[in-house]
Amino acid sequence: MLPTLGKVNTMRAVNASVVVGAVMFAVMLAGRTVELRGDSPSCRVAAGPVALGELPEASGVAVSRRSPGVLWAINDSGQPVLFALDPSGAVKGKVRVAGASVDDWEDIAVGPCPGGSCIYVADIGDNNARRSHVTIYRVPEPSPEDAATAVADVFRATYPDGPQDAEAFFVTDAGWFIVTKGNTGPVALYRFPSALRSGTTVRLERVGSPRDARKAKWGDRITGAAASPDGHWIALRSHEAIMFFRADELVAGRWQDARHVDLRGLRERQGEGIAIGADHTVYLVGEGGGHSRPGTLARLNCTFPQ
Repeated sequence: MLPTLGKVNTMRAVNASVVVGAVMFAVMLAGRTVELRGDSPSCRVAAGPVALGELPEASGVAVSRRSPGVLWAINDSGQPVLFALDPSGAVKGKVRVAGASVDDWEDIAVGPCPGGSCIYVADIGDNNARRSHVTIYRVPEPSPEDAATAVADVFRATYPDGPQDAEAFFVTDAGWFIVTKGNTGPVALYRFPSALRSGTTVRLERVGSPRDARKAKWGDRITGAAASPDGHWIALRSHEAIMFFRADELVAGRWQDARHVDLRGLRERQGEGIAIGADHTVYLVGEGGGHSRPGTLARLNCTFPQ
């Protein structure tokens, strides 16, 4: 069974004839009991959402490979800073990304690179679909105690079908990928070419879209992505749900057989980022919703099939 916390089903294009019994269960959530409906749940809320006072615009989160127990998070505007958090949301360090600037930072990933483990910051937001290019910054993963990273490698890219708004980026052994948000056009998956060199601009390849792709309503817009550490799963999140895909299927452009996790019971103000830890913990961050309200961090414990 895929990780579930709420309603689980296939995407609309997949046969919907399987009928499963709904299970009512309750979790303690930030001091209150929240009722969530689900089908054979294999995910449970472990903590949160808790406030992230220094991240009112928390837009992405990733699990460190270098420092156990550390998460990396970003704001989508302001200074080019990585925030090192512990799983409770406490800030353990702030590391400036040398050689980077902020247009609209929307996602972050930790993944392999020639130097070992690197952080990838995706400056890909484009609410009005007007940017001439988007940018990925890559740095060797720092320590939370560092003041600044090494000077970032800078990779710029354009879309083959014109500017797109996007907030989701992930890295696997198959490459680097952007998933568009669905507010300025249909949700779609784009791949970076395999030959990449810092300082150059490349053209992305459009891999594909869901079969019923169209502009998405607010709750369905894709706001974050993550690959599981073993590379077997990709999670895409929206404001209201998570969709889990087999990685080899999604990167080939096959969107079927997604499983949905309903997140509305978390009551995030504006769900934005997602990360998956080696122990199958799923981390979620969100924005505070304006007026300098703090962002949020939530933690789910999930069970993944082999």
